[in-house]
Amino acid sequence: MNLDRYAVIGNPIEHSKSPWIHARFAEQTGEPVEYGRILGTIGAFAQDVRTFIEAGGRGMNVTVPFKLDAHALAESLTPRAAAAGAVNTLAFTVDGIRGDNTDGIGIVRDIEQNLGVRLEGARILLLGAGGAARGVVLPMFEKKPAALTIVNRTAAKAHQLVDQFADAAEAAHVRFSGGGANSVEAGPYDVIVNATAGSLDAALPDCDDGVYGPGSLAYDMMYSPQPTVFMRHAEALGARASDGLGMLVEQAAESFFVWRGVRPDGGVVLRELRKVLSAQA
Repeated sequence: MNLDRYAVIGNPIEHSKSPWIHARFAEQTGEPVEYGRILGTIGAFAQDVRTFIEAGGRGMNVTVPFKLDAHALAESLTPRAAAAGAVNTLAFTVDGIRGDNTDGIGIVRDIEQNLGVRLEGARILLLGAGGAARGVVLPMFEKKPAALTIVNRTAAKAHQLVDQFADAAEAAHVRFSGGGANSVEAGPYDVIVNATAGSLDAALPDCDDGVYGPGSLAYDMMYSPQPTVFMRHAEALGARASDGLGMLVEQAAESFFVWRGVRPDGGVVLRELRKVLSAQA
């Protein structure tokens, strides 16, 4: 069987779980997909991509540090990629290089389908105002939450996001606000998403402990073999906590759908991946 070639590109890349995930998707769907990993060259991202295309590549996932390079390289962008200002999925078609961003839909699917938390009518707190946060806003709005608050250490960055997405918030009838740590509304939030990189350094984002409660889901977009400091802090305050492994799987499932027009079952693959990682721990 002739296999269509896809890959993930990043630097570093050897740790990536994407080849394993997409191999499970191919088995599940019967799609003729071969998926590898490419160590990208800093300063030569565009050449690496074009070399892959010339070798028959059909699409790529893009990870750190190349998401902005992929945004610049894309000849057209989906609305969610344009809003995010970053690209994690490239599709190579007869019309050129198409850039997409599946991170936001990945976290939304993980929260709703795998964790069973409904976002419609929810009060959501988004910690951080960088690229990770920017990619989440529109997919969150599509679920019609009651309110979305962005909190960032540098309040001006949160205000910029509020201004950027003000029209979309109004169209979705979402109460949308943001600023520094004093911008949180009173009482526990239904969902608190840590979109900062603080977990990499075992640092907690600036946030009042009152946002966490027994009915709250504290979601860290980072994944590590052990619960992050953010997750442990939230659980100590009575909240339920989750890491970002499900987001990784679900954004990959959306990329697979973008490329193949077939949507794999991310939940099945997520459960299998957790078992594999648990056995390796």
